[in-house]
Amino acid sequence: MMMALIHELLGYKHLKIVQDEEKFRFSLDSTLLAHFVNTKKHTKLIIDLGTGNAPIPLFLTLKTKAKIFGVEIQKEVYELAKQSVLMNNLSEQIELINADIKDIYKIVGANKFDIVISNPPYFKYLPTSHINKNDYLTIARHEVLITLEEIIIEAKKLLKDGGYLYLVHRVERFSELIFTLNKHNFGIKRIRFIYPKKESKNALLVLIEARQNKKDDCVVEAPLYVYEKDYEYTLEVKEIFNFKKE
Repeated sequence: MMMALIHELLGYKHLKIVQDEEKFRFSLDSTLLAHFVNTKKHTKLIIDLGTGNAPIPLFLTLKTKAKIFGVEIQKEVYELAKQSVLMNNLSEQIELINADIKDIYKIVGANKFDIVISNPPYFKYLPTSHINKNDYLTIARHEVLITLEEIIIEAKKLLKDGGYLYLVHRVERFSELIFTLNKHNFGIKRIRFIYPKKESKNALLVLIEARQNKKDDCVVEAPLYVYEKDYEYTLEVKEIFNFKKE
């Protein structure tokens, strides 16, 4: 059993999130991805694949009134998400589904979503993989249950023609990511690289916006730096997190 604790969702004091300190907590990556998502007035349906304890759906309620679905295969992690949604009185806007991402379109419907989002497992799963003893984290971080390409294929089934797919991933898999998106007829629209610090030589993560059945017309946005030299968050990250000066 997980030992659930209630925290504020970053600096947003009116939003709470239920977590387990030892087994499962949401990541910085999820928050940066949710912030990267562009919602519009006509955005009606959004789905987050591999929602974990639902940080992305919770964050998105700050910027859209659209209906948001969150899909999570791990039952105990899904239960954390469910508690958070209930606690924040967001059951009408956020609907959680405890199911496999594969063929989720058979449950929620095909070709109907304006936006699909995923913070997928970053690491390929091999017999030699160095995995975490925590099964929850192993599934979240390694492609044990689903691969990057399988997520992109499922997104293709879920999205309307011209719908948007948002992903965050490790930079070392960037070329694979672009190749796989193009293979499944996604045009790359926006890219933003995330660096640990301004002094860092290499980016660590990349945020990508791709569009179903559209040509590449890519804009590379200014880099996002997470930390200052002293490992305090940069001003931009603090603004995303809604941290206020005391």
